[in-house]
Amino acid sequence: MNLKNHIRISAACALLAANAACTDFLEEDLKSSLAPDNTYTSSLGFEVGATGLYSIARSEYNTWGESGAFIHNGACPYEALQIGTDLCEQNGAKDSSLTPFANLSLGSTTQFVGTYWQWAYNLIGSANELLIYSEKNNNWTYPTDKALYQAEARFFRAYAYRYLVYLYGDVPYVETIQNPFVLSFTRTPKAEVLEHIVKDLKFATEHLPENPDAVKPGKLTCWAAWHLLSEVYLMQKEYGLAQEAAQKVIDSKHFSLVKARFGADKEKAGDPFSDMFVENNQNRTSGNTESIWVMQFEYNKVGGGTNSDDWTRRAWNPQYFNVTGFVLADSLGGRGLAQISPMKWWIGTKGTNATPVAVAGSGQISPENGIFEDGDMRNSNYSIKRNWYYNNAAEAATYGKKCNISDNTWSVGHLFPALTKFFYGRAENLQLTGSYKDRMKFRLAETYLLLAEAYLGQNLPDKAADAVNEVRRRAKVKDVSEDEMTMDFLLDERIRELAGEEVRRFTLLRTGKLIERVKKYNAAQKDIIEDYHTLWPIPQSVIDANRDIEFPQNDGYGKK
Repeated sequence: MNLKNHIRISAACALLAANAACTDFLEEDLKSSLAPDNTYTSSLGFEVGATGLYSIARSEYNTWGESGAFIHNGACPYEALQIGTDLCEQNGAKDSSLTPFANLSLGSTTQFVGTYWQWAYNLIGSANELLIYSEKNNNWTYPTDKALYQAEARFFRAYAYRYLVYLYGDVPYVETIQNPFVLSFTRTPKAEVLEHIVKDLKFATEHLPENPDAVKPGKLTCWAAWHLLSEVYLMQKEYGLAQEAAQKVIDSKHFSLVKARFGADKEKAGDPFSDMFVENNQNRTSGNTESIWVMQFEYNKVGGGTNSDDWTRRAWNPQYFNVTGFVLADSLGGRGLAQISPMKWWIGTKGTNATPVAVAGSGQISPENGIFEDGDMRNSNYSIKRNWYYNNAAEAATYGKKCNISDNTWSVGHLFPALTKFFYGRAENLQLTGSYKDRMKFRLAETYLLLAEAYLGQNLPDKAADAVNEVRRRAKVKDVSEDEMTMDFLLDERIRELAGEEVRRFTLLRTGKLIERVKKYNAAQKDIIEDYHTLWPIPQSVIDANRDIEFPQNDGYGKK
């Protein structure tokens, strides 16, 4: 695929994507003949186009085939941004699409290196098309519609460029449709791209809706833009501005940390933290006051997910069903593939027969407890499943007895402590691949942690500790002191709170800690990672397509 197709993607693609898998805030019966000239002629047409942007954005989590998946085949590409960090590793359940990221053999033709570039420029091109047509249209239902749809488009353009600069560094910045096709793109400096991202997000903060209770589930509000703007300011090392942006969200009073039981299973055993990850508990309509932006993937619902959407469960959950004495069960998270598994240093080995891993100077409580203190709600049995009991009634000798986790069951992916936030199963179809559960992309706990990062950047550890302690108090653990409040402590706290939710690679890159933390905690990579691995290579297809001028490859990856 060449660069022109990466960048010049028509709104028709967005509309077709929306037709296949739009969120539930759009109920219109879309037509197969949609094209920009006959669609972007009214507010309704722009609503259709904007819905296509949501669909493309969530397709990051697509995998194999079906109507929703149009750029990926292999593991869930999201895993490539988690593996090769301090968080998780590839074990015996290896997927070849992840191996290059696990052993740092990735190159310019590696699958996800190309698909993330393609995905991002698909989203950018579709946003650009909507923006261009919005300047031509004069048929708006309400006077504010033009700015509203432009704000959504500019948010998604910023969102896509954020991925590109994290992954590739300097990338072509394009804000229009290239016609005729351009074969001489140059790489825009990262700092300049970040300025464009900030400009887009500022516009979004001014024109997206303010009241999250006045929009339908999945729709953006200005607070999602403020949250993302805080992170982008951190990327620029504009720590004062990052602090102000995060504080805007916190001070809005629209959101609060979930501290009481709520939602579908509130009468069952559990706790407020684990409640947020119960199916149907992600949106504000369920009582979740913490969610700022939620991607919609509901099961068996028009506009919901497909079997190709969001394989996060398959990534993180063990293959327990391969152990004699187990059968598939929704209560055990459904059918996992264990393509990645948590590292022992942070999740600990308490209650298992696995060998603890001690890391000198890691700030751990103990090798068995990992980085969790006793009583931490995020380490409860409701959030991390450490005790597994045989559930096959046909195996009378083992039924109901505990199956111990060992080094072997962990390393081959059959059994290990599992994050229940990614459990998903349906008794009527336990072979389901998609997770079919809405995904919280931004939530208030992370806003507090972004605020703490901003304070650390200003050398204000006391204020950083105050921000982190808001999150820790919900988790029922002691406050962190000013003296303890370091960037490494904050990175550990982000694991405790956001493991598997955040893009771990991005967090480590933004804080300048990727190389250091990998060398310290990642045994598979500590001796092979080099400075150039902070960026991915430019896809070879992009270099080949740029025929009229040389398109430089990132250092360390050589030529074709």
